[in-house]
Amino acid sequence: MPRAKKASAAKASAADRPDRLNRSEQADFEGPGRLAGAFLFVAGTFSGGNGPQRIVVWKAHCGRSGYLNLQEAELRHEDDGRSRCPWSLGVSGDYLAYHDEEWGFPARDDRGQFEFLILESAQAGLSWSTILHKRAAYRRAFAGFDPDKVARFNSRSVKRLLSDTGIVRNRLKIESAISNARLFLEVRAAYGSFSEYLWGFVDGRPVVNRWRSQSEVPATTDLSDRISQDLKRRGFRFVGSTIIYAHLQATGLVNDHLTDCFRYQECQEG
Repeated sequence: MPRAKKASAAKASAADRPDRLNRSEQADFEGPGRLAGAFLFVAGTFSGGNGPQRIVVWKAHCGRSGYLNLQEAELRHEDDGRSRCPWSLGVSGDYLAYHDEEWGFPARDDRGQFEFLILESAQAGLSWSTILHKRAAYRRAFAGFDPDKVARFNSRSVKRLLSDTGIVRNRLKIESAISNARLFLEVRAAYGSFSEYLWGFVDGRPVVNRWRSQSEVPATTDLSDRISQDLKRRGFRFVGSTIIYAHLQATGLVNDHLTDCFRYQECQEG
């Protein structure tokens, strides 16, 4: 899942306040790119109305909101009533579409694996929404995420990328993307495809978890530790366990949709 940094609580406007504030709680998130860290939630009950009793939840670090059904302990999207993972709500239409159409669906092609290897590494220290907003610019800057072409980038390419305002202009991240592309090709040559190498860690089948709450979803696992260590041994950079776990979630090697999310079953069948 996306990850986020810790933040202090923000005050709600009078119009947005529920009838009474009744609790505050902290939960750890790990989402599609990785909004990793602790979110501070301030929640309060709503009374009245025709629907089920609900509480409003403020995600203080960015002012987003979502509604939690108390009986089912799930966040819902108001437009269509389908249950979704809470990290996907209240950011943007593109963010919601990413959750609904991509995140967690098994990716077995090398182009898709390479794309997320670049994007997840670029996201380190930033929000996933920032990287998702820059995704089209990254696609243009990095030759349509073609690892063969990126592997041929040189010092002039680095200079060009450092002047590209559409991407994160961090020299270490840019240079690691290029060196990782060359190593990506080495893995492909050894295993037939990078995807084959990566899926080999899970015997070709997604790890299907059964999380009921976002706070249950880990930031790292033994699996991400092992893959991270192996990639580092091969020379890859920006492939720490947290980044790799986010990559596994995004590309469907791990299904971390909550069990009441409508995408949970769809990604199992993919």
